[in-house]
Amino acid sequence: MAAPAIRVGRPVEARASRGLWSDAFRRLLRNRPALVGVLFIALFVVTALIAPLIAPYAPLAGTLADRLQPPNTAHLMGTDLQGRDELSRVMYGARVSLVAGVASVVMGVFIGGLIGALAGGLGGKVDSVLMRVVDVMLAIPGILLAIGIVAWLDRGLPQIMFAVAMVNVPIFARILRGSLLSLRESDYVIASRSLGASGFRVLVRHMLPNSLTPLIVAATLALATAIIDVAGLGFLGLGPPDPRTPEWGTMLTDSTKFLRQAPWLIIFPGLAIVVSAVGFNLLGDGLRESLDPRLKQ
Repeated sequence: MAAPAIRVGRPVEARASRGLWSDAFRRLLRNRPALVGVLFIALFVVTALIAPLIAPYAPLAGTLADRLQPPNTAHLMGTDLQGRDELSRVMYGARVSLVAGVASVVMGVFIGGLIGALAGGLGGKVDSVLMRVVDVMLAIPGILLAIGIVAWLDRGLPQIMFAVAMVNVPIFARILRGSLLSLRESDYVIASRSLGASGFRVLVRHMLPNSLTPLIVAATLALATAIIDVAGLGFLGLGPPDPRTPEWGTMLTDSTKFLRQAPWLIIFPGLAIVVSAVGFNLLGDGLRESLDPRLKQ
C-alpha cells in the first residue's frame, strides 16, 4: 500500500510547488489577446533595436526632388516634405519612443513606489503628508502637468521622460500604498512583528514582495500611455529640440499641413503609435487576469 500513496502524493506536491509566477505564466499563455499584445510589443521592440540594420535609408537623408512621394517600391511608406523616407523615420522613431517610454515608467515606478512604500509601511503622519502631496498631483490633469514640467525645464528628451514619469508617480504611489495597507493585518505580518522584527524588515522582507503584483500590471499598462504622452508632447511642439529628430509626435506635427496632399504622413506614424499602445494594453490586461488569484481555477 505504500507505493500507491507515493504515486498519488507526488503530483499534488508538484502542483503545490509551482508558485504564483509559473501558474500566472501558464494562464498568460492561454490568453490569446495577451499573446497578440506580446506580438505587437515584440515587433515594436525588435524594430527599435535593429532599426540601423533594417532601415532602407538614413533617417535624415533626403532630397527635395523626392519630396511628398506616395508609397511606392522605392519608398514603401512614401517620403516627407524634405524627401526623407517615411519608413526609415518611423523605424528610428520607435527607438525614441521605446527609450522614452521605458525610462519614464521605470523612473515613475521608482519614485512612486518609494512614496507608496513609505506611506503604506510607516503610516501615521508620514502617510498623511505624502498622500496630500499625491492628491495635489492627481488634481492636475496629466497632460497639463507634463506640459508645465517641460516648459519649466525646457525642451529635450530627458525633460520629456521626467515629465511623463511625474504624471505616473501619484498613480504608482496610490497603488502600492493600497496593496501595503491590505497586508498590514495579515497573519504572517503580525507573526513577524510578534517575533521582534523591525518595521523596516517587515516592510522589505514580507510586505513589499507580496504587494508588487498590482504595481507590475500598472507599469505595463503605463507603458502604453507613456508612449502616447511622449508623442503628444512632440505633437504640441515640446518634443526634442532638433526638429529633424525622427520622433512620432513631431512627425505628426510636421505632416498636419499636408493631410489632403500626403495623408500617408499621418497614417503611418499614427499607426505605429496605435500598434505599440494596443500591444502594451493587451499585455497589461492579460497580466492582470493571470495574476488575479480570484480567477484561478
